[in-house]
Amino acid sequence: MQEYIKFHNHNIDKSLHDFICKELKSEKIKLDEIFWKKLSDIISELENRRINLIEKRAFLQNKITNWHKKNKGKFFNKNDYKKFLFEIGYIVEEKKDFKINTNNIDPEISSIPSPQLVVPLSNTRYAINAANSRWGSLYDAIYGTDIIPNKNKFKITKNYNESRGREVIKLAKAHLNTFFPIDSCSYEEVTKIQIINNELIFSDKNSNLKKLLNPSQFCGYIGFELNPDEIILEKNSLRVRLQLDKKHPIGKIDSFHLKDIVIEAALSVIMDCEDSIVSVDTNDKIATFRNWIRLLNGTIQAEVKKNNVSFIRKLSKDISYKKPNGEADNMKGLSLLLIRNVGHLMTSSSIIDQNKNEIGEGIIDTLLTALCFLKTIDNSENSKFKSLYIVKPKMHGPEEVKFSVDTFSIIEKLLKLPENTIKIGIMDEERRTTLNLKECIRAAKNRVFFINTGFLDRTGDEIHTSMDAGTMIKKTEMKNVNWIQAYERWNVEIGLKCGFSGLAQIGKGMWAMPDMMSKMMEEKISHCQSGANTAWVPSPTAATLHALHYHKVDIMSLQKQNTGKKNVSVDDLIDIPIIDNPNWTEDEINNELENNIQGILGYVVKWVNNGIGCSKVLDINNIGLMEDRATLRISSQHIANWLHHGICNKSQVLNTFKKMSAVVDKQNADDPDYIPMSKDLDESIAFQTAVNLVLLGKEQPSGYTEPILHKGRLEFKNCVK
Repeated sequence: MQEYIKFHNHNIDKSLHDFICKELKSEKIKLDEIFWKKLSDIISELENRRINLIEKRAFLQNKITNWHKKNKGKFFNKNDYKKFLFEIGYIVEEKKDFKINTNNIDPEISSIPSPQLVVPLSNTRYAINAANSRWGSLYDAIYGTDIIPNKNKFKITKNYNESRGREVIKLAKAHLNTFFPIDSCSYEEVTKIQIINNELIFSDKNSNLKKLLNPSQFCGYIGFELNPDEIILEKNSLRVRLQLDKKHPIGKIDSFHLKDIVIEAALSVIMDCEDSIVSVDTNDKIATFRNWIRLLNGTIQAEVKKNNVSFIRKLSKDISYKKPNGEADNMKGLSLLLIRNVGHLMTSSSIIDQNKNEIGEGIIDTLLTALCFLKTIDNSENSKFKSLYIVKPKMHGPEEVKFSVDTFSIIEKLLKLPENTIKIGIMDEERRTTLNLKECIRAAKNRVFFINTGFLDRTGDEIHTSMDAGTMIKKTEMKNVNWIQAYERWNVEIGLKCGFSGLAQIGKGMWAMPDMMSKMMEEKISHCQSGANTAWVPSPTAATLHALHYHKVDIMSLQKQNTGKKNVSVDDLIDIPIIDNPNWTEDEINNELENNIQGILGYVVKWVNNGIGCSKVLDINNIGLMEDRATLRISSQHIANWLHHGICNKSQVLNTFKKMSAVVDKQNADDPDYIPMSKDLDESIAFQTAVNLVLLGKEQPSGYTEPILHKGRLEFKNCVK
């Protein structure tokens, strides 16, 4: 049983109360009786509004469901459908054009395009690695991935493979030749680098002196002018560090002693409290926000074991260097830290009202996020403007964005923070937000720093919203349909139209295949070419590699060229991905079910049993895919749709779950922490949770997985106590 402390009209879990009063107390705010009374009144006001917004979601969904039922069997008339969506207020009328007016945005967001890492805040080691991912070794990133095929003479071995190493250096120097060219010389020909009369001078094997084709790319060095340890170059505002060391195993065999190329990679990182973590009770929440405050005050650390050797991993320090003229300066060692809170749906037992009703978790998260920020505001070097960046997911339309904005404003007043200190990032991952994106941005025009597409959640919401429209196409075909392509272009067009260029981020979604970096390098450049100035990656290594795309594409210039262009309309966004009279074979249907269900089980079993919210899960072909609740939402909703329309039946689905449980157990057989399902399916809480995500999927609010997942995890935790 939880122990509560009463404050005015609410009760707070004693553990959370102690955490706030002992670890988050600050001289800037008194946590006295007046504070707690104000907080109780604030919660009452916000909670009433939150409940009304959730009820409106259900009201609109019911209207849409009935429209599809009424028009079942008729030709889908897009104009009639659009008119109906306007009539019920699902789509609102666009008002006159405007520009956002957000102030005090750090350059990592406003003006330097770069990759963005998203990492579970609850995992201390991952959080530290992510914060340190501003800089990454290009040599390591190429050597350890499939950029070079892992076979024959290039195969990765226990000891250093010299053939693979030479290929790494060849590819890395080819990038330097292309984007940091030397006049009439290649980096393979260089024998010495020096700074002479404030200029970067290269010597070749014949002692000819060469300069950069664009001398302004040289922005500094570390060490001595005639014998530097590092040379710092710049392309599209991203720094690249050439590290020199003639005693290093790599440096001593290089013509000018280049031991590594360090790339400025993930300039911003989202510390995630939502889709990638498991947080179902007060203890989970405290542990998560303890990591947040320790990131902000710089005290976070973790013990890491590699090859039976233990060491303490800490946050990187800033980097001291000299400008070309010898003047001392610093470069940031850490990424700019953003944080993603939860959405509006879920509630938390951490705070309850007088009737023992749980309070909206997003309200609690905003309070804790801001209290941590307030505690560290004087000694944190995260934001030079002392701004707090909160990403808000799963908001449905302008009203819900305004609710978040008002929540931020109210918390600012409670904590006596300057107005608009708390900035908002809008996840464009729900259908009603996409269709009303301009008005969503308007509702946050003084705070918005970010909009971002999320293909998986957006597709999950598309399936759920249009559940009664008909049978959905195969999941594997979803990414190529017209509305998805329009959705991705719409995001950029609206962002540019609202004045994001030079002020805020226009973001793109995650690369979900962490072992397939070669394919990422072929495909993910499209996010840069679209005009988006950031895109999500699953690891520091991926960030280092994706950063090369930002050398290739001058995104800020591209945005200027594209501002004002309009190629997408609402009509393009309301194409529903259904198929009339599908003629799929039984094998095709079974393959789709097995693919989806294997992925569901692989993710859910670790979520429920091990408290892992984001992990690399082997798919049915044993390819590792990054899975989180967004991938789970689309898979479970897709099967729920097929069940609803009779493409498959309950017995078929259950039999597939049973079959795939054995497959997933086998895939995880070498994991000592793994708890098998197939030995006793009736007793496996994880298995039953996964099944319920599908069988009860149609009834879940917006098709979200959280209510069922949380119930399963809490049940499991209670069983092991």
